[in-house]
Amino acid sequence: MSSEEHTLTILVNNQPGVLSRVAGVFSSRGYNIRTLCVAETQDATVSRITVTSRAGSDFTDKIKKQLEKLVDVTEVLDYSGPGYTHRELMLVRVRSEREKFAELLRAVEILGCRILVRHKDSLVLEVTGDREETAAVLAYLEQFGILEVNRTGYIALYAGQMVS
Repeated sequence: MSSEEHTLTILVNNQPGVLSRVAGVFSSRGYNIRTLCVAETQDATVSRITVTSRAGSDFTDKIKKQLEKLVDVTEVLDYSGPGYTHRELMLVRVRSEREKFAELLRAVEILGCRILVRHKDSLVLEVTGDREETAAVLAYLEQFGILEVNRTGYIALYAGQMVS
């Protein structure tokens, strides 16, 4: 059975323990959560959990049925494939040595990063993109010395039909 990446968005009542129960559904069935992002929606009583996992093609139907049995789950949506926009946010603290500083600033501009904080010996950069884009930024920034990285994991929204 071949493995593919799946992105699920799970709308839940914003209650203590809900995330633990959702994660338990994945682990009890042997599915690994690759990325996980949780936040309140525009309604503070509802949270959106976005999860990515690698599994076979029958994953979505199986996991969806199990998740929908949980009391605080109100909706499970499959945001895999075309028609959905996927992004992750990444904060990167990179060394900013004097002799490479001009080159680093050019890289920040070319790569589409945003400087959030400037310390005497480092910069904190904000990067957004799909997994390939953020991986490419990390690979390029390695030459300057990456001190720390924090990633959100994927978030996703329905993008609708693309207009040509």
